Amino acid sequence: MILAGIGVLAPVASLLSLAAQGSFEHWAHLLDYVLPGAFARTLALLAGVGILSAGLGVGGAWLVTAYDFPLRRTLSWAMLLPLAVPTYIVAYAYLDILHPIGPVQSALRMLLGYDSPREFRLPDLRNLPGAIGLLGFVLYPYVYLTTRSMFATQAASLLEAARLLGHGPWSTFFRVALPMARPAIAVGLSLVLLETLNDIGASEFLGIQTLTVSVYSTWVSRSDLSGAAQIALVMLALVMMLIAAERHGRRMLRYAGSRRPHPIQARRLRGAAAWTATALAAWPVLVGFGAPAAYLLIQTGEWLMISGAPSPRLLHAGVNTVSVSLLATAITVGLGLVVAWSARIMLRPSRWLRALPRLATLGYALPGTVLAIGLLFPIMAFERGLALVRDTLGMAPAELFLMGSPMVLAGAYAIRFMAISVGSIEAGLTRIPPSIEQAARLLGESVNGTLRRIHLPLLRPALATAALLVFVDSMKELPATLLLRPMNFDTLATWLYGEAARGSYEEGAIAALGIVLAGLIPVIVLARMQNRKTP
Repeated sequence: MILAGIGVLAPVASLLSLAAQGSFEHWAHLLDYVLPGAFARTLALLAGVGILSAGLGVGGAWLVTAYDFPLRRTLSWAMLLPLAVPTYIVAYAYLDILHPIGPVQSALRMLLGYDSPREFRLPDLRNLPGAIGLLGFVLYPYVYLTTRSMFATQAASLLEAARLLGHGPWSTFFRVALPMARPAIAVGLSLVLLETLNDIGASEFLGIQTLTVSVYSTWVSRSDLSGAAQIALVMLALVMMLIAAERHGRRMLRYAGSRRPHPIQARRLRGAAAWTATALAAWPVLVGFGAPAAYLLIQTGEWLMISGAPSPRLLHAGVNTVSVSLLATAITVGLGLVVAWSARIMLRPSRWLRALPRLATLGYALPGTVLAIGLLFPIMAFERGLALVRDTLGMAPAELFLMGSPMVLAGAYAIRFMAISVGSIEAGLTRIPPSIEQAARLLGESVNGTLRRIHLPLLRPALATAALLVFVDSMKELPATLLLRPMNFDTLATWLYGEAARGSYEEGAIAALGIVLAGLIPVIVLARMQNRKTP
């Protein structure tokens, strides 16, 4: 558990050290030309995506909870499908779909009687409003997932009391249901903002120079690691501000409820109102998942019909993706089990030991670019130490041990996704009564024996869920992979990024489709869990 906490603190300490080593002479240039614009664009992107995601997520959650309309049950879980598509894949797909000579604009020109893109074309997608729209339609399920659970467990008696006091449906929603769901909305919205801040692929594809893109370009294009670390610290400060604002907004809120609340009964809609509700619920699914998935299927089919099979390099990238994701999953789930189990068996832990489980999960709040730069310094210190030991022992110099292997990526994924593992396993442990392990201890079983013979069999569903989510998130991770991968080591995410950067979309669709299909697995699991918890 202590190692897990140190693993999160090490990148932050490394960032401070790297930033202090750099020259501050270029800060005049950064303050004049880089940071103000990047910071303003980042804040505008966060605000826009937050508002759009909150509107889509809360509106969709209330619609499928409070009303009954055609396809309601199907759409209640289908609204989670955009989670299966990473933001950079949606940007990659829509850039081709909405291209001036793409299928949408070509069809519109044919219907309107135009012959050339010079005569008629839609506004360019490569701008801030385009980025806000695409990211909002992909990330809203975070808000939908948490808010739907809250709406489904609210006591119907409170809403009925509001109606008896003369409040209509809109007033009841805004004055009763929405304030009670505020904690769930805040949690979902914080995840949306963290994912938006971590994004690099979609922002760069759409030409939005955010802080994340600035960190990447400063390191890779200008070879200025210290400058990148300094910008990364600005990003880290912004992350801490987001987390502090979310907690500050909920610090004085208290919510009363009954043990067995009567759930909300969905009101049946008929006629035009029913089909309007169906269209409103289906629209985010079609934009965030349906159109990109259909495009990828079509492009992949066309490519396979022409070429017959993917290139060996793409297949090798797929093998790399699976292998490094499996390694990261094993490390993350193993450490997550240690952290969660240690927190459970400690009888009287000190304050700092009680804080370690929470500290171990803070890696999810670190954007991938920040984490990558923070890990570089301790990794290179290890490499130099290993070289010194080999030189002292008279051994021949070796190639880079960590930087030349996927171990760095697996470690970065483990730090970043530890929150998923710990959260899933802790949820599983809460369902196991302490009396079971107490009985085992009274019968002479050791702590490790109790874990091995009792808790591990009972924790299999939680461990499987954690492993599944970590595996798929590792497959989708792009920023940390771009910065920490070994030379000539491609994953499906970096392959797609490279294909899109070169404007070659054909074979990139195969890589994108593989990531999307892998992402569907945890979404289906989440949908089944959601359906069990909600009526």
